[in-house]
Amino acid sequence: MSKNKIFILLPDGIGLRNFAYSRFHELGVEQGYDVVFWNNTPFQLTGLGFPEIVIREAKSNKRTEVYKNARKQIELNRNKRQFNDAVYDTYRFPYSYRNIKTALKSMATQWLTWRYTSDSGIFKIRQNIRELEKQTAYFRECKKVLETEKPAMVFCTNQRPMTAIAPLLAAQELGIPTATFIFSWDNLPKATMVVETDYYFVWSAFMKAELLKYYPYIQSESIFVTGTPQFESHFEKERLLSREAFFQANGLDPNKKYICYSGDDITTCPDDPEYLENVAEAIETLNREGQELGVLFRRCPVDFSDRFDSVLKKYKHLIVPVNPKWEKKGGMWNTILPTPADLDLQMNTIAHTEMVINLGSSMVFDYAAHHKPCAYINYDVENKKIADWSVKKIYKYVHFRSMPDPKAVIWLNDKNTIGAAIREVVVNGKSDTTKAEEWFRIINAVPPEMASKNIWNAINTLLS
Repeated sequence: MSKNKIFILLPDGIGLRNFAYSRFHELGVEQGYDVVFWNNTPFQLTGLGFPEIVIREAKSNKRTEVYKNARKQIELNRNKRQFNDAVYDTYRFPYSYRNIKTALKSMATQWLTWRYTSDSGIFKIRQNIRELEKQTAYFRECKKVLETEKPAMVFCTNQRPMTAIAPLLAAQELGIPTATFIFSWDNLPKATMVVETDYYFVWSAFMKAELLKYYPYIQSESIFVTGTPQFESHFEKERLLSREAFFQANGLDPNKKYICYSGDDITTCPDDPEYLENVAEAIETLNREGQELGVLFRRCPVDFSDRFDSVLKKYKHLIVPVNPKWEKKGGMWNTILPTPADLDLQMNTIAHTEMVINLGSSMVFDYAAHHKPCAYINYDVENKKIADWSVKKIYKYVHFRSMPDPKAVIWLNDKNTIGAAIREVVVNGKSDTTKAEEWFRIINAVPPEMASKNIWNAINTLLS
């Protein structure tokens, strides 16, 4: 076993931003590690100068998906019962019966959920997943790679993908320590844990408590609080362009001040175009009063739809779309992947806009890192695209309970409040972000710019 070789497992593109496009690799090399990306994404990391071993055939057992889906349902059942909280039902997706194959999967998932909804049952489900994945050619190939390369640790960048199970099981069978990073602030209440590793890396003490709450078989001493590299770029001032350069590059009017409207995916916010239009209407009113304002529209990176086209056309004199620099590598949402250039684009978007408006996004923390406010949309439009969809459902999600004070964001409770909120921030200069920054400190370890270093320090501790 090579005591300084660390495999960074990228089971999908989710981890690219945090671990390939940040200073994470650089810091590992500085500490004397041979950092190798075990890459299951469509991106070639050798183009960035990173050593990589490409995973060629990441095929899980055909039955694993059903067991994984049943595990999620059983965990949500348990959480709902244990915490007497119906919110966990909102994390379920409807079963699909669109063809024979999906119908059979749905029925099998429901049967397993019924059969194994108990603490002993969930243990058996987890055990079956491990046994199924060990039967695959994928597992055997992973084991061969590890026997040849002999890394000191396999660090997985995301706890959710099924394709991460086999590589981690292969490492564990060979006695190689394994770890995973919990990649998002809302993941744990949703029952998204798919992998099981020796160690877990989390954003904060708050997330550590969540991990112990939802997965009591995990030991406290195996959890490391490190923060997330997700926000590190906001503190790398060398990435900043001048206002003039950023405006010129993105077709913005230098005489205007811009509000960022940050879009969601169509599932999270089916009425996003209407909300964007409401913001444009409010700004148009302010401009008639003598202001010079505009909207910078940053769509959700995985939303390539045309649903905003009519609003963008109608308000082309106000709204400037500055699309995320992500690339579509396949048909599924998880094959739409970030590029290194998007880190710079997002940071400069925040630096050169006055505030952000969105529906319940973690962009509140990105803007808090720049001491700028976030306004949350908190009303339903009159003609909703989906009758049973509501903002009330969104803000009942468990992760919003971490908010220390409602004043952490500006609440837009009606479309008629948008203009007043913008006036307070942009015109009157009242943008107290104290509570937002307090929330940021709860969600993410302090100082946020040290996350990558904290992860390497924890790896050092484990390997020594």
